[in-house]
Amino acid sequence: MEYIAAVTDMADVVYNVLQTTIKTVYPKYYPKEVADFFMRLHSREHVLEGIASGNMGVLVENGVIVGTGCFDGNHITGVYVLPGCQRRGCGSRIMDALEAEIMQKHRVAVLDASLPAVHLYEHRGYRTVGHGMYELEHDVRLVYEIMEKKLSISLT
Repeated sequence: MEYIAAVTDMADVVYNVLQTTIKTVYPKYYPKEVADFFMRLHSREHVLEGIASGNMGVLVENGVIVGTGCFDGNHITGVYVLPGCQRRGCGSRIMDALEAEIMQKHRVAVLDASLPAVHLYEHRGYRTVGHGMYELEHDVRLVYEIMEKKLSISLT
């Protein structure tokens, strides 16, 4: 497995990873409105913006993109792994790469954790520091954990 910077030619594949993961995993944890919200949020335009920022990467295994991650400053904004590739260390590989990037400039990494990912983040040393809530249609609320992890670095 190799984590590399995402480039524009990968946008459709990254979009497919996001959409497939959300469609498959999120309905097990969230109402339909929440899954639909994430499907809209992770549009092709969103993927292209992430790639253009230079902060989006992809995890490649045997020539196939199996996951993606993105950050903004010290905020990890997304980690997604195709359902068939989960529970094999792919999410941890992506997190290692994101934390290494963040560690170059920041002492703390922050993320908003979806329900399916909280356990992964806790296992990596993240702790809940708050809860967020986002109002959706039909009186549905998206509730999430705000988590952070102190990174071991020395800023120069």
